[in-house]
Amino acid sequence: MERTFEQAMKQLEEIVRRLEQGDVPLEESIDLYKKGMELSAECSAKLQQAEKQLVQFIDAEEEAD
Repeated sequence: MERTFEQAMKQLEEIVRRLEQGDVPLEESIDLYKKGMELSAECSAKLQQAEKQLVQFIDAEEEAD
């Protein structure tokens, strides 16, 4: 099942919170950082896709006028 944008952002925010606490062991910090980067890329891709859909919708609306 694919994550929603909101689910990915929530996970990313949790990772950031844990890393900012500073009490996470080094190996776990590295794993969290990697996961955070993956989630960041996923969120970025979802935002780009949403923007693309909005542009297509706006273009279609303008053509209909």
